[in-house]
Amino acid sequence: MSKIQISNLIKNRFRKFYPVVVDVETAGFNPITDALLEIAVITLKMNKNGWLKKEKKLHFHIKPFHGSKINKESILFNKIDPFNPLRKAVSEKKAFKKIFSLVNLGIKNSGCNKGIIVAHNATFDHNFIMAASNRIQIKKNPFHPFATFDTATLSGLAVGQTVLSKACRSMGLIFDNNKAHSALYDTYKTANLFCKIINYWKKLGGWPKKKINKFNKI
Repeated sequence: MSKIQISNLIKNRFRKFYPVVVDVETAGFNPITDALLEIAVITLKMNKNGWLKKEKKLHFHIKPFHGSKINKESILFNKIDPFNPLRKAVSEKKAFKKIFSLVNLGIKNSGCNKGIIVAHNATFDHNFIMAASNRIQIKKNPFHPFATFDTATLSGLAVGQTVLSKACRSMGLIFDNNKAHSALYDTYKTANLFCKIINYWKKLGGWPKKKINKFNKI
């Protein structure tokens, strides 16, 4: 395998972190007390030329855990009825078993060491995922315990925007505000945004690492 082919492996792009795009919808802001209502994840891959692409996705509506709080303001905002049977919601344990299985398999197949959450304002999503993981006590949580890739920060650097819709549009991506605050839609758009920024940096000559020397002159 050539040096270029080696640099195009996803394990070498992010220091053996396996990036997984995530979005959650919740019934509040407190990850310990407030219900997790929806989650979507999209895994990523790099093609043979080193361009980052979307790969697999999972999406679940979640049943509020026993004793959780449902804040009226939050469900009015995201327009989720937590107890609507048409949601076909599943337990946190069932959803996270499938998500963690997918991510652990991706880590193994890509030669990475750990998954890392990619999200817009990632601390929020990370906190809810870690809290849910602790509640259901599933072994082998694949995600890094504190590190994340935050597309709000990255898009602030790239195009001077931190709101997801504005960042997407500034990067030439379509964003429909009427579909926002659906975990699947927001995850899909966040994945597109992350890939666009990473690939744009490559196009500028910032990856592979040997090309970064040109920026030392700035």
